[in-house]
Amino acid sequence: MTVVLGIETSCDETSVALLEGRGDEVTLRSLVILSQDVHRLFGGVVPELASRAHLTAIEPVLRGALSEAKAQLHDIDVVAVTIGPGLVGALLVGVSFGKALAAALEKPVVGVHHMEGHLFATSLEHRDAIPPFTALLVSGGHTLIVDAEAWGRYRMLGRTRDDAAGEAFDKVAKLLGLPYPGGPHLERLAAGATRGRVRFARPMLRRDQAPGDADFYDLSFSGLKTAALNEVRRAEPAPAAEIAAAFQDSLVETLVEKTARAVQQHGRTRVVLGGGVAGNGALVDAMRARMAMLGASVYAPSGRLATDNAAMIARAGLFHFERGFRSGPDLNAYASLTLPGLLA
Repeated sequence: MTVVLGIETSCDETSVALLEGRGDEVTLRSLVILSQDVHRLFGGVVPELASRAHLTAIEPVLRGALSEAKAQLHDIDVVAVTIGPGLVGALLVGVSFGKALAAALEKPVVGVHHMEGHLFATSLEHRDAIPPFTALLVSGGHTLIVDAEAWGRYRMLGRTRDDAAGEAFDKVAKLLGLPYPGGPHLERLAAGATRGRVRFARPMLRRDQAPGDADFYDLSFSGLKTAALNEVRRAEPAPAAEIAAAFQDSLVETLVEKTARAVQQHGRTRVVLGGGVAGNGALVDAMRARMAMLGASVYAPSGRLATDNAAMIARAGLFHFERGFRSGPDLNAYASLTLPGLLA
């Protein structure tokens, strides 16, 4: 059994986890996530403040994870750390700390792609959330549709061409006067809304699209965000709850139908959700209803594993470690980074 220490600092969560296991048989021994509430004051993440908060939090979060796991530093076999994509300053805190810790312990370190971590996250709670599957990764910074043939073998089918789904949620929530992060607040506001009086188009979703078209899987949410803005600015706008519901319905239906296309084209029977927006109940319910029509099961992570967390980084790190991968002393942080293992 291998004990992996995972470190995640890509944005505004400082997280450390300990995971033990081999292959897909793993046990999460601890997971500590410290969210940075300071960004609520500014309505969004301030990169410099995020970096400074990680510096302050990383050591106590590590000690908390060790205490929760009833483990000591010498129990660790390998350190796995997020290297990108994300905020470079924030990432550098985790990368520097992870490299120094690994060197002090004379243990190997493995750099992990943040979005590949999200591919692994759901499998920590659902044993059947393993390849082959279609993945929808929806977060504040990314929206991706990926076909996972096997761990480490992926096809990038579609991605957002502008705003990520989570970013669109937060920006529209801000338009409606909701606190940051806005996604959960918008979902609650939309839940009790009257439907029908406001409807937004489903962006980049047309019946005449066919496999091979550039926009068959791709997504775009900037126009939807603008439609919500125009409704808010009308002389007599609809109630905020109805705008929130119309926005959420449009975004959710678009995500669901694009994912359904991937399931049908690749013959998958499993759909795995990942990223912070995977915690949206309306998205999960709509996805399950649609995939039931296609004979596919849907696996969604809990809130703790949907958000940025070190457990998923440890799990992805274990996969690469078992295949002989080791990062060198030149391990660095990257704002943008191509998903590893991409197939043509």
